[in-house]
Amino acid sequence: MALKISEVLLEQIHANGEHAYPEESAGFLIGGEGKVEEIFPLPNAREDSARHNRYLITPEDYLKAEVTADKLGLSLIGVFHSHPNHPNRPSEFDRDWAQPFFSYIITSVNAGKAIESRSWRLLEDRSKFEEEEIKIL
Repeated sequence: MALKISEVLLEQIHANGEHAYPEESAGFLIGGEGKVEEIFPLPNAREDSARHNRYLITPEDYLKAEVTADKLGLSLIGVFHSHPNHPNRPSEFDRDWAQPFFSYIITSVNAGKAIESRSWRLLEDRSKFEEEEIKIL
């Protein structure tokens, strides 16, 4: 299975990661049927001392994203976040907080520059992530 996204939206995800650097950035992927139609960037609500390697999405921000997706006639289909100065592979922390059926785009941002994004899906049994292809439209 592949996650489809436009080059423009992927560039916006990269810009979001670069802007947040050296902290992690985060937001939701909005769309349907494996295609990202919009992104919903969010502030990192994690405490200051942990933002360099953790992000937090509040319940209020989750609700705002759900309402936005609903107004667009779409759904939340995933989350994007950055890994400052770290590979774009999910961490154990990412696995602990992830939801099956969501796509997780992780962008490696090194020295303030977005390097590469990869997408991951958590298996239903929560045992591990599997990489999914990102198909640029």
